Amino acid sequence: MSVEDVEWKRTLWIMFTAQLLSAVGFSVIFPFLPLYVQALGSVWHWDVKLLAGLVFSSQALTMMVASPVWGGLADRFGRKLMVERSLFGGAVVLAAMAFVRSAEELVALRALQGLITGTISAANALVAAAVPRQRIGYAMGVMQLGLTGGIAVGPLLGGVLADTVGYRSAFLVTGGLLAAAGVLVAAGVREGFQPPERASLADVSLGLWRSWRTILQRRGVAMAYGLRFFAYLGRMMIIPIAPFFVQTLLAPEASVNTFTGLLFAVVAFMGAVSAVFWGRLGDRIGHEKVLVTCAVLGGLAYLPQSLVQQAWQLLALQALCGLALGGTLPSTSSLLAAYTAQGEEGSVYGLDSSVVSGSRAVAPLLGAAVAGGFGLRATFTATGILFFFMAFLALWKLPSPRRPRPVPAPLEGDLS
Repeated sequence: MSVEDVEWKRTLWIMFTAQLLSAVGFSVIFPFLPLYVQALGSVWHWDVKLLAGLVFSSQALTMMVASPVWGGLADRFGRKLMVERSLFGGAVVLAAMAFVRSAEELVALRALQGLITGTISAANALVAAAVPRQRIGYAMGVMQLGLTGGIAVGPLLGGVLADTVGYRSAFLVTGGLLAAAGVLVAAGVREGFQPPERASLADVSLGLWRSWRTILQRRGVAMAYGLRFFAYLGRMMIIPIAPFFVQTLLAPEASVNTFTGLLFAVVAFMGAVSAVFWGRLGDRIGHEKVLVTCAVLGGLAYLPQSLVQQAWQLLALQALCGLALGGTLPSTSSLLAAYTAQGEEGSVYGLDSSVVSGSRAVAPLLGAAVAGGFGLRATFTATGILFFFMAFLALWKLPSPRRPRPVPAPLEGDLS
């Protein structure tokens, strides 16, 4: 194994571990965040359901604005620095959420979180810059494995913590995990980054706009970003209403937080199981084909959820959704890498984070609107239709990227 192979694999697996820790930390709060809002109450007497939507949307909206700037700066000052900024900054803000006194304060801190984090896009940019182009699908599958593996553990842990020791302790757990991930990256990752010549602030700003415009003009990039938007829209639409829907399926004395955490954990676990398989398959047959297949699978899994009468039925169908999401998300991320040039990773994944954050800002409000207008079950129907629409768009409009022939991977060598 060459020195170059050792180095990029070392970086990949350190970033996988950091992604795993940060995903556990961030997802700890998912199962009970709407119920935490309800427990805090509103000092301005706002509607609790509106605040439950805002607590998700505010973070996504500010991240949508900040992410392209952080991504462009990563290409100029280093991707490792951006990963450390997102992890250490997130540790402080998430820990502070344990001490809020009202839902409005929680919404404000969530908005601040969106401005300074963006951990996933920063990590993807660092990995994409380090990994050989012909192995990008495998690498993104590994990163998706870290993300979904962490999300498989985090919600279940968060649900148990909420039902046993209370909501606030989960935020302290999150802060500690993010800080640990930051220390791991700072100590373990070696980035061979060569900064460009020093430029004025005006030149940097102009350079950011030019790089974004160049990226968006590349063949296939705009459609790939559009599909990323729809993929996360489908993933996030049910999250704010999930605890309330679970309440309708369980007995009054049941542990709603724990079951909701289990629900999210199963989705993430199935995504983790399938992510590397889909990534490797995409390297061989094309990531656009994997995307179409997984989008159709997602639609078939979501539609029947509007008819479930038992909690176990919802759990089984959500597991199928996890299999689909394990392919949709890394395949769209890999297509972005295939459509763009080396050296653009920070800007590419910064824009990607902005697109994803815009989707995450819209999704909770859209899901709440569908549930409010047509009932909780209609949200699952709308999500299934959305995934079928994604498959149609990918099949009709997505070009086949010009990519180097994949290098067959040994079964064990990739894990060394």
